[in-house]
Amino acid sequence: MISVALAAYKGEKYIEQQIRSILPQLSHGDEIIVSDDKPGGMTERIVKRLAEEDSRIIYVEGKGKGVVTNFINAIRYTKGDKIFLCDQDDVWLPDKVKRVMAAFDEGADLVLHNAYVTDGNLNITEHSFFYKRGSKKGVLHNIMKNSYMGCCMAFDRKLLKKIMPMPRFIPMHDQWIGLMAEIYGKVTFIDMPLIYYRVHGGNVTGGATSFSQKMKWRRYLIDKLIKRVVFKK
Repeated sequence: MISVALAAYKGEKYIEQQIRSILPQLSHGDEIIVSDDKPGGMTERIVKRLAEEDSRIIYVEGKGKGVVTNFINAIRYTKGDKIFLCDQDDVWLPDKVKRVMAAFDEGADLVLHNAYVTDGNLNITEHSFFYKRGSKKGVLHNIMKNSYMGCCMAFDRKLLKKIMPMPRFIPMHDQWIGLMAEIYGKVTFIDMPLIYYRVHGGNVTGGATSFSQKMKWRRYLIDKLIKRVVFKK
């Protein structure tokens, strides 16, 4: 069973297109969990309307505490053996699920795939997010410069016992998940772009961060990694 954990916040502009790009790739027993961090608005109405058409879509209210907590909330509602993380404003290419599941069949515990970077109208601005980001494996590399972009990630449910609970003030959920997979499992990179990663100026994730804040986050991340891996906290 596949679970898609989609974190939403004021996502009414693009969320229907995103969900409709996912549904044809799922089987009957799969699910899309949409955790809405600002319920009561257009996002809720759109998702609930779609859920009336397709019972695989499950709407849940977020806790209103930001993107990391919202993704954790979505993940906690999932039931599938394989968990795909999903942003509200991208578009999945038609063979994404097939190619990611093939990597799982070959023994991966976490799969990270490439993406086309686009503008708000899906015009491609970068043909490889991996190249733009310098994405590669390695714990130290991914502490210093994170390759693990959540919208391009899927992982085996068994990793949750290592991932959870996430540190309270972790800068981004996807970086923590990727590092746990590097330490405790097998990571597979797929160089082929499998989504349109839409950059439109209103993205909830991916904004600019000051150098001092990045260094503070890295120190915190290293501290939490040591406590989790060495001291099992």
